[in-house]
Amino acid sequence: MKIGLFIPCYVDQFYPQVAKATLALLDQLGCSVDYPLNQTCCGQPMANSGYAHLAGGCDENFIRNFAGYDYVVSPSGSCTLHVKQHLHGHDAATDADAAAIRGRVYELTEFLTDVLNVNALPIQSQVRPAGVRRPLRVGLHQSCHGQRGLHLSPMSELMGKQGVSKPARLIQMVDGLELVDLDRRDECCGFGGTFCVTEEAISSKMGKDRVADHLRHNVDVITGVDVSCLMHMEGILRRQGSTVAVKHISELLAV
Repeated sequence: MKIGLFIPCYVDQFYPQVAKATLALLDQLGCSVDYPLNQTCCGQPMANSGYAHLAGGCDENFIRNFAGYDYVVSPSGSCTLHVKQHLHGHDAATDADAAAIRGRVYELTEFLTDVLNVNALPIQSQVRPAGVRRPLRVGLHQSCHGQRGLHLSPMSELMGKQGVSKPARLIQMVDGLELVDLDRRDECCGFGGTFCVTEEAISSKMGKDRVADHLRHNVDVITGVDVSCLMHMEGILRRQGSTVAVKHISELLAV
């Protein structure tokens, strides 16, 4: 299979280590990965703010870059969901290409679980804060787009069989990591893209509540599938003087 690696713009600009870890992980699992150099923003910030009609250039560029791949894989649940739901072309030909891409774009843990059927990751965690020798206690933040849009994890408010958390299942395969049960495992962190700008006070309080749950359970690392949510919580942790590490899930799964 030929995979096009989709790296969201904020990951490229602020968290390049996540892109590198994603590529390394896919390489380790035997995937043939290509990185289209002309990719830019997928258009999610505009669409989420009510300006989807201005994201046409982003759509066209995305189609140019990723048409023809067997799969498109990204370390971002929110950007993946945006492409799945909102990517469109400007004519019949490009709209057909967009529809094909929408059907084969995957968030990283979704791809590992649903396409590669990964059932073992025989590695030792490399993420170990200074002085920590026991198995690392990991708090998993299940972001809203990934959980409620991509259905990566079951939702506590719904009854009945929902399956297992795909990110949690992968974390549990890594030797040296202990996944911690949180009090409110699927609560929103309050980031919400432009929500954190337009509703700063509410966003900040939600983030502090989410961080507090992790801290109550004495985690060493907070992880998740969306760097945007992790960035929000990391800012709160640093302002509080916490030494808890924040890592994208790719950084925990890759050697």
